[in-house]
Amino acid sequence: MERLTLVIPAKNESESLPKVLEELKHLNLKVLVVIPKNDQLTKESIKNFNCKIIEEHNGKGYGNALRTGIDKVETEFFCIFNADGSFNPIYLKDMIKTVSEEDLDFVFCSRYEGNGGSDDDTFLTYIGNKIFTFSCNILFNLKISDVLFTYVMGKTNKYKELNLKSNDFSFCVEFPIKAKFKKFNLSSMPSYERSRFAGIKKVNEFKDGFLILISILKILVFRK
Repeated sequence: MERLTLVIPAKNESESLPKVLEELKHLNLKVLVVIPKNDQLTKESIKNFNCKIIEEHNGKGYGNALRTGIDKVETEFFCIFNADGSFNPIYLKDMIKTVSEEDLDFVFCSRYEGNGGSDDDTFLTYIGNKIFTFSCNILFNLKISDVLFTYVMGKTNKYKELNLKSNDFSFCVEFPIKAKFKKFNLSSMPSYERSRFAGIKKVNEFKDGFLILISILKILVFRK
């Protein structure tokens, strides 16, 4: 997997991120961690790991951290990876194999296919995700079963054609919708979301749900 870079946005993850990097260190891949400039505790916690750290100076949010990180990727493939331990690295090998052998541009993991599942989903997040996924599939013909789950791998050069703008969790829907606009090859595969190693959930169901809804409507109206 030397052609792969994991992009890990990390904010206040000094407890969990070292455990995540410990799991990854036996894999032959690159790791790029995006940390807010003022979060020195997280930065200090991973100083002994072989990873590249990018300081996010403006600290605008999840989407901004991902855009900042992926823009720095130099390998053929990239993968969005969580700092809290919820993404299981056992799926990485199958993801890169799927992208390579099926000549896909992006593969999206899903908690709602096959043997997928989640230790983290609540009733509220499950219902919200189902509504947003259904809406995006109807409005944009995405054919993805878990639109808000950002365990995603793909071709770096294709991502850089998307010109994404989202700074917050709206990134989750802007990414696949604009990839569909570009007529890129998308697919999905099942995966299981683990419980977080430490820390608290950073998604605010109501606030972030509202921002995601606004983002969908803007893309629908302006197509950009």
